[in-house]
Order: sequence, then C-alpha cells, then structure tokens
Amino acid sequence: MISLNKNSMLRIFILTSFFVSFLTGCKEENKEKQANVTIEKSSETALTTVQIIDSSFDFGQVAEGEIVEFNFRFKNTGTVPLVVTNVAASCGCTVPEKPEQPIRPGETGYIKAKFDSDKRPGEALKTVTVTSNASPSFPELILKGKVLPKKAI
Repeated sequence: MISLNKNSMLRIFILTSFFVSFLTGCKEENKEKQANVTIEKSSETALTTVQIIDSSFDFGQVAEGEIVEFNFRFKNTGTVPLVVTNVAASCGCTVPEKPEQPIRPGETGYIKAKFDSDKRPGEALKTVTVTSNASPSFPELILKGKVLPKKAI
C-alpha cells in the first residue's frame, strides 16, 4: 500500500484540478466555436427581408473615359443577418463589390458599382444582379446614363 503525506496529496489535488479545468476550458472553447459556425451557417440558409434604398442610379452625362461609381444602399429589415453571397454585372465594363460581412438586422449595407465608360459612347444601361438570403430577392440594380463621345482629333 502507498502511503501519501499531506504535501503529496496536495500536489495530486492541484494537478488533478488543473487538468480538469484545462479539459473543461477546451470543451467550452470548442462549444463556442461550434456555436459561431452554426450561427454563420444558419444566417446563410435562414431568410431575411430587405428594404432597397437605391435600386437605380442615373449618372446623367459623362465624357467617354470617365469612371462612374455609386453605392447602392439597402437595409436589413429582417431578424437574421443578411448575407450577400454574390454580385454580378451585365458586362465587363461594370465591376460590382459586395459587402464581405453579413449585414445585421436593422443595419444598412452597400453594393458598390464602378462603370468604366471608356470606348462606350452612347446610352448606357448596366445592371447588377445580387444573390443573398433575402426573400423576396433583390431586384436588379440599374446604373444608367449617357456617355458623350470623345471629340475626333
């Protein structure tokens, strides 16, 4: 039979307590990470509603070669985060940028669109299609105006 003195018993108790608290702490941290992943995944699949503040922008007249930029605004009016998964333009002359982070309920988000008018004289009508977890879906965002041709030299 092993005989333990008070110091040995205290060391064993402290080491055991440390080990148990370490394992418990890791388990709680893993639960927290799993909860965050679950929230992110549920945000992508749960539907929300959106209020479109700007669905079109008429930039008027610009000189050929100018770059037109506009931020289309929208507000998450639902109860779960709004996740914009993709934005696509109707042509390569327009480059849209989506928000990288989910838009929380009540917050306003932006989809930036840049139109390069170089070599595109005449009437311009460009659209941006948005894919998200909003229901009903985003309408097509419209960028329109007139590009004045460069003067012949």
